[in-house]
Amino acid sequence: MNFISRALVLGSLSAMVGCATTKGGTKTPDTTEPTPGTASLVDYCDDTQKAISKEADALASPYGIDQHLDKNFPDRKVSWLMTDSAYQKFVVQTGAKNFGRCNDVGCYLFAAPSASIHGAVEKSKTADGKHDPAVLGQALGLPAKNFEGPLRMMTLDLGAQKVCTRLPVDADPGVWKCQTPEDTDCFKFGGYTSGGAPEVMVINAPVADTQVAEIP
Repeated sequence: MNFISRALVLGSLSAMVGCATTKGGTKTPDTTEPTPGTASLVDYCDDTQKAISKEADALASPYGIDQHLDKNFPDRKVSWLMTDSAYQKFVVQTGAKNFGRCNDVGCYLFAAPSASIHGAVEKSKTADGKHDPAVLGQALGLPAKNFEGPLRMMTLDLGAQKVCTRLPVDADPGVWKCQTPEDTDCFKFGGYTSGGAPEVMVINAPVADTQVAEIP
């Protein structure tokens, strides 16, 4: 059963569960610092994720992950939303090390540009200091019911923390592929949700390095 809908982040039906595994996914960065502004986030991936990224870029050619990040994630910051109850259950209570849906290779997380998520949250604020689920859902193109109750908004600087990032692919854990052109709230290859929102796949997003904000 999927406990946390990817719809809380972007618009699919995969679960997003904190996982304590530290296997695979992200490669320990070299001590040599890359030239600022030129490092690819794929450089921080292990060989398995680099191979997947290479195949994804070939399918998306000539628009690969680096071009996608430059266009939609210029500051290399991503954000996502979880209900507070899910955050407590899957992250706090388990002592998770990474966000995402995990397997024996790593933890996989769909994430959106921070500016988009932060802007939607700001727009949804009400006079009593809480948020309006309907306004938040409309801003993100998702059902209002996905945003009912207290939320947690996560923000991660991928560049500063050197986190492996690539285009999402059909084989990623939690992917629910669109069956018809009319389907929404499902996965379509290319770095965008079925609703047209930019997304990336973050591998082993570290809990310790992620900023978490409470959204009443």
